Amino acid sequence: MASVETAAEHERILREIESTDTNCIGPTLRSVYDGQEHGLFMEKLDVRIRNHDREIEKMCNHHFQGFVDSITELLKVRGEAQKLKSQVTETNKRLQDDGKELISSMEELKQCRVQQRNIATTIDKLTHCLPVLEMYSRLQEQMKAKRYYPALRTLEQLEQTCLPRAGQYRFCSIMAENIPKLRTQIRDTAMTQLRDFLESIRKHSDKIGETAIKQAQVQRSLDSSVSTQPRTLIGRRSRREAQAVMGVGTESDAHGGSPLSEQDSGILDVEDEEDDEVPGAQDLVDFSPVYRCLHIYTVLGLRDTFENYYRKQRRKQARLVLQPHSNMHETLEGYRRYFNQIVGFFVVEDHILHTTQGLVNRAYVEELWELALSKIVAALRTHSSYCDDPDLVLDLKNLIVLFADTLQGYGFPVSQLFDMLLEMREQYGEILLKRWNITFRQVLDQDNYSPIPVLTQEEYRHYTSQFPLQDLELEKLPFPKKLPFSEFVPKVYNQIKEFIYACLKYSEDLHLSSTEVDDMIRKSTNLLLTRTLSHCLQYTIKKKNVGLAELVQVIINTTHLEQSCHFLEEFISNITNVPPDTVNATKLYGTSTFKDARHAAEAEIYTSLNAKIDQFLQLADYDWLAPVPGGGTLMASDYLIDLIAFLNSTFAVFTNLPGKVAQTACMSACKHISTSLMQLLLDPEVRQISMGALHQLSADINECEGFARAGPVAGFQGDTLLLAFSDLRQLLDLFTQWDWSTYLADYGKSTCKYLRVNPHTALALLEKMKEMSRKNNVFAQFRKTDRDRQKLIDTVIKQLRNLISQHHT
Repeated sequence: MASVETAAEHERILREIESTDTNCIGPTLRSVYDGQEHGLFMEKLDVRIRNHDREIEKMCNHHFQGFVDSITELLKVRGEAQKLKSQVTETNKRLQDDGKELISSMEELKQCRVQQRNIATTIDKLTHCLPVLEMYSRLQEQMKAKRYYPALRTLEQLEQTCLPRAGQYRFCSIMAENIPKLRTQIRDTAMTQLRDFLESIRKHSDKIGETAIKQAQVQRSLDSSVSTQPRTLIGRRSRREAQAVMGVGTESDAHGGSPLSEQDSGILDVEDEEDDEVPGAQDLVDFSPVYRCLHIYTVLGLRDTFENYYRKQRRKQARLVLQPHSNMHETLEGYRRYFNQIVGFFVVEDHILHTTQGLVNRAYVEELWELALSKIVAALRTHSSYCDDPDLVLDLKNLIVLFADTLQGYGFPVSQLFDMLLEMREQYGEILLKRWNITFRQVLDQDNYSPIPVLTQEEYRHYTSQFPLQDLELEKLPFPKKLPFSEFVPKVYNQIKEFIYACLKYSEDLHLSSTEVDDMIRKSTNLLLTRTLSHCLQYTIKKKNVGLAELVQVIINTTHLEQSCHFLEEFISNITNVPPDTVNATKLYGTSTFKDARHAAEAEIYTSLNAKIDQFLQLADYDWLAPVPGGGTLMASDYLIDLIAFLNSTFAVFTNLPGKVAQTACMSACKHISTSLMQLLLDPEVRQISMGALHQLSADINECEGFARAGPVAGFQGDTLLLAFSDLRQLLDLFTQWDWSTYLADYGKSTCKYLRVNPHTALALLEKMKEMSRKNNVFAQFRKTDRDRQKLIDTVIKQLRNLISQHHT
């Protein structure tokens, strides 16, 4: 059984060896050697090899005859091939001999063809190289002529079109190497020209701004409403400038030229312009360096770099322009130069904004203007605060208005400037008040405080034209005559009008309504009246060397000025075209000002009159221990007679005063005399008073009462003036008549004879008389009459004390 399986396995291995690729026979052979029957396998293998050899031999025997036949035919063919070879060789020899001439001709033709191709190639190369050389030559000419923008365009065309077509040549390589250098040279040269331009406009911004402001002034004179119209170019844009604006990036590119002329930067000469064309501010400046540099940097792909550089440099220049000189406030020319530079700066920026696309934008210009506006306002506030000349402030205001109108014409908002002008209006008003304070002081100090004498009708008209005097009775009087007031009335009135004119001048061109101007003028005038003029009048009234006559004239003058206030109201209404009865219209406080001044003068008259009375009273020398006169009429004291004479002469001067003032002064003087005499009587230092002293004092009161009855001032009804002395008169009558029974019996009744006698005053006077009696009784204590009188005084004193205590309870 095992031998059968081994035989089958060997058979399988042999079939596998026959059918398997020799590269894969290794595993099969390994299986043979791994077994124990490899000898048997080798025998089977030999048998199989012999079988195959026999099959091969059979096949070869089968095909051998055909092989022999093929060899026989091949030998026949070889003979024919030898013949054919001989014929071909002979034919080839004949052909070679015959083709030598053709080959020679073909060689010549070949040489001609090569030359022709070389010539064509050369012509083609020259066709591509000559434009390069021509363009490079043009480039050199443009560089030499400083026409950098077309040179840059030529350079771009040379690099992108001509050089690639020309091929690889040494001169092309040299040109290609020089192109970046040329670009850098053009860029640097353009930047140099831009720097020169920036430096030039920085130096000439004063002239640019001056021209723009002049154009604004001319435009405003031609059209008063220019400040309310939309933005219009001040002056004109010339045809050259318009063409320049329209030609940027269009016509210049087509012709390969510069966007604008190749002139140097700086200020152009406009004197040769046509007479009918007024040069605008932009016509003074050649902006071609900016346009040229912008286009060059745009072509170079560096537009952002150029924009940033331009804006940065202009910001630096803006800071320099906005920095005022330290002494700018000293002269108007300093302010004018400051404004001219700022206007010149923004005129240039506005032109750049409207003639370039994106170099500067509206946001950038507005940002610069906001920065400038804040610095301008701050600088003006600082420098104007140093100014104390109203004329300079007014000129500065007009300059600021013109400056604002100019920039408003270019579309810049200027409301802050007008707000600042309204702030300066307060400062201007204060400066005016200081100046008018000096003026009023001079007028009041130089016045003679006497009525103005008028000799002729011309003089009368002169004064009435200066002051609105309306007095029909005075007009009827013949010449010469006197005006009731002194010189300072028309002078003060005219100075008030001058002040109003000065306020009106400042209000002009501030774009205020008539009502606002009217209100502003009225408020300023009120300050002038209530502060400045009032203080000056008070100062004049309070001066030490002012006499009663001067005070009387001040009252008369202020009365006439008070009456003229409604004329000032009409004057303001006429110049502002605002009716005085407009709702919310500010009223002038002149009436109250002059009333206060008059009241102060009246009070000063009363004070001065009382002071003069005190001087006379200081001369009083009463003998308080004088005995009772024996008989006859007592004479008034000398000092009192002089005092009455002084009062008579003084009140004679008061005839021109208002009646109430004279009456008040007279009543005040009488009351002061009465009060002073009462104080003398009750003076604590006077401890003893005799009946004789009371009789002398009664005589003086009689003199005063006679003065009162004579009516030194008209207007008193009945014995009104006598009431000033009634307290003292009743007191002296009570003592001199010794009518104590009546006083004590009727005290407290309205019909009492001694109604004005105060029991405290009577008690104090009795105490002094008791002291006098006590001293006399030391020497005459044994006289019955003196003892009885002493007892009587004691009794009255006791009754008065009881009366006082009863009423006190």
